[in-house]
Amino acid sequence: MSLTAITGGIGAGKSVVSAMLTAMGYEVFDCDSEAKKIMDSDTTIKSRLKTEIHAETVRDDGSIDRQRLSSVVFSDKAKLQILNDIVHGAVRRRINTWATEHHADSHLFVETAILYQSGLDKMVDDVIEVIAPDEIRIMRVVRRNNCDEAQVAARISAQQFVPQTRHKHISEIINDDKLPVLPQLLAYLASH
Repeated sequence: MSLTAITGGIGAGKSVVSAMLTAMGYEVFDCDSEAKKIMDSDTTIKSRLKTEIHAETVRDDGSIDRQRLSSVVFSDKAKLQILNDIVHGAVRRRINTWATEHHADSHLFVETAILYQSGLDKMVDDVIEVIAPDEIRIMRVVRRNNCDEAQVAARISAQQFVPQTRHKHISEIINDDKLPVLPQLLAYLASH
């Protein structure tokens, strides 16, 4: 079994690549949605969010105020690192369980925006990095999330990370609204 990460910044098109793979019959683990499920169900994580990030990140009814959480962590890199530390160990454990459940599949995929910061780079065999120019990424996220450009630009800036050592096996897919994505993905699959 081979485990491949699909990564790239917000608005680059990771979900487009993941949707294509899912339509082709591949199993794709979405780290963002799984992290949300884990956060929503784990009282220890919620307690840590309140004490280590901001007291108002968890509402009185126990639900997470994701807008408040985002505004805090994407304007403070130290708080973002704390959030990553709180959540990503649980996500890595869930990926191990999921991969075991799908052991009969020859190729599994994990979609993640923060490959290196989460430690997932050490778990995967190779990486598909989806890339797009910042101005296109900003436009996509503004349209998708109905937010302003400054918020998106701040989030892109907060998520920028240059690892000390990049993964040994990286394939790029360019999603710039000019080059078709599907032929690039099919070429990757044919070579793996």
